[in-house]
Amino acid sequence: MRDDEIGTIHIEDLEVGMSRSLTKVIGDAEVRSFAEVSEDRNPIHLDEDAGQASMFGGRIAHGMLVGSLFSALLGERIPGHGTIYMGQSLKFRAPVMLGAEVTATVTVREINREKRRVTFDCVAEAGGKTVIQGEALVLAPSRG
Repeated sequence: MRDDEIGTIHIEDLEVGMSRSLTKVIGDAEVRSFAEVSEDRNPIHLDEDAGQASMFGGRIAHGMLVGSLFSALLGERIPGHGTIYMGQSLKFRAPVMLGAEVTATVTVREINREKRRVTFDCVAEAGGKTVIQGEALVLAPSRG
C-alpha cells in the first residue's frame, strides 16, 4: 500500500515501524471551515488584527485542525477503514501559521494482536519544525 493509498491494512498485516504520511496546506478556507464545524471562533484564528497583536504575529490554525490529520491517516490509510479510535494524546509544540504546509505522520509503535490494539506515534511538522507530537491507540480491523 502506497503512502497516499486509501483502504485497509488489517491487524494481521501490520508491523512495528510501518508508517503513513499526509501533507496538506492549512489556509484561510480550512481554518474558517473548522471554526464553523467546531464552533471555536477564537479571534487568533479568524481575525488578522488579533493575530498580529498576538505573540505569534499573525493568525494561526487551530491545533485540533492540524491534529485531525492524524484521524484522517488512521481512518483512511493505516490501519484504515474499520479502525476504531480509542484514544489520542497531543502536545502542541509550535503554532501553524496560515498558509503553512503541514506533514502529519503516524508510525506503528506497538501491536497487541490478541486485543487488536495498535499504538501509533503521531508527529506533525511544518516549516522544518515539529508542531504536534503525540500518540494514538486504535482498535484495528481484522480479517477474522
